[in-house]
Amino acid sequence: VPAPASPPFVPGMPQVPARPPLAPLPQGSGGQLQDPGSVQQQLLGPVKELTWKFPQMPVEPTSPPVQFQLREPVSVSSVAATCDENMVHVQVKKDLFGSGELIQASDISLGGCGVTGEDSVAQLLYFQSYLQACGSQVVMTNDSLVYSFSLTYIPRAISDTSAPIVRTSGAVIGIECHYLRLHNVSSNALQPAWIPYAATKTAEELLVFSLKLMTDDWKFERPSNIYYMGDLIHFEASVKQYNHVPLRVFVDTCVVTAVPDAAAAPSYLFIQNHGCLVDSKLTGSSSRFLPRTQDFKLQFQLEAFRFQQGDTGSLFITCLLKATAAASPTDAEHKACSFVGHKWAGAGGEDQLCSCCDGSCGSRKARDLTSVSGSASEHLATIVCMKLLSFYVWLDECQHFY
Repeated sequence: VPAPASPPFVPGMPQVPARPPLAPLPQGSGGQLQDPGSVQQQLLGPVKELTWKFPQMPVEPTSPPVQFQLREPVSVSSVAATCDENMVHVQVKKDLFGSGELIQASDISLGGCGVTGEDSVAQLLYFQSYLQACGSQVVMTNDSLVYSFSLTYIPRAISDTSAPIVRTSGAVIGIECHYLRLHNVSSNALQPAWIPYAATKTAEELLVFSLKLMTDDWKFERPSNIYYMGDLIHFEASVKQYNHVPLRVFVDTCVVTAVPDAAAAPSYLFIQNHGCLVDSKLTGSSSRFLPRTQDFKLQFQLEAFRFQQGDTGSLFITCLLKATAAASPTDAEHKACSFVGHKWAGAGGEDQLCSCCDGSCGSRKARDLTSVSGSASEHLATIVCMKLLSFYVWLDECQHFY
C-alpha cells in the first residue's frame, strides 16, 4: 500500500504533525489491526498480579498447662466455752473464721445477749450468762440436764452507702452444758443423811453401754461421720460400771439391715455365734477385733459397705452387747474372735475358745435379736444407723439405746 502523500504547505495555516505509522501486523493476525491494549502490553511488558491482602489478627501463643488445686477450707478452733455450777463462759476469737478478717463485737451475740468483755490485745470477745438466761433451752435425758445456747454471728455491710458488701459469712454455733442428774452438785448436806437400800441396789445394778466412732489412732471420739467406700470404721464398745464390780464387755451379735427392723431383708450378720466376727472370713476384708487392753472396752473395725440389692440409702446396725464380771473366766459364749491370717484368734488371747466359730459355740440356743428384752448384763441396742450417698457412707444419729 503506498504511503499517503504529505499535505501541501499553505502559508498562515497551523501545521498538524503527521500520524505515526501503524505497527506492523504480527504473523497469524489475519491481516487485522491489533487492539491498542495489546500493543501497550507489548510495549510495557507483562502485568504483575496483586499480592496485597487484608491484615489478619495475630495468633496468640498457647499457654502451658497450669498446676492449680482448689484450696479446701480448714476448720478452726475459735470458740471455747466453760460451764460452771450456774453460769456459762464463752470466749470467741475476733478472727472467727481464721481468714484474717476480724469480726465486730456488735455483730455477734449469745442468744441475743451482747459481748460482756473484750481483749483488744489478744483479739478476744467474752460472753457470760446464767444457765437460764440468754435464750437457753434445757433438755432432760435419762442421766443428764443439757442447757443449750446459740452463738449467732450476722455480719453487717462494710459501708451502708459506698460499699454495701461483706467479707465473712454468717454463722450459728451451738454451745451445750451437760450436768449429770445422778450426782449432787450442791454444797449442802444430803437429806436424808441415810441412803435407802433400794437406792444402793439400783446404783450397783446401773450399767451404761455405749458404742462410739473413734479416730484412726483410737485416741478420741471421731468428730466427723463421713466415710468413703473401702474406709475402715473404728468402733469402741464400752460399759460404765459405776458402783458395780469390774466388768468385761463383749459384742455378742451384730446384724445390718436397710430398715430399722432387725428381722428385715436384706440383712448381713457380720458378728455371730457369740462374738465371732465373720466378715473377714466371708469377704476377705480387714475387719477384726483389736487386742483388748481394758476389760470394760472392746475395739473393732469394719470396712464400709452397702447392699448390692435393695439399697434404700440407709443402713442400720443392731448389736447385742454383754457384760460379765472381769474376774470370771471367758468361755464359748463370752469371747471376741477374729479371722486373721487364715485362723481364728481371740482379742484377749482366748484362741482356744475361737475354734468353735466354724461350728456352733455354746450350749444355749442362739438368741433372736428381735426378741431380746435385755437384763443387767445384756442389752440390745440399735447402735449405728448409716446412710449411703453415692461414694461415701454417712453415719448419723448413732446413739440409740434400749
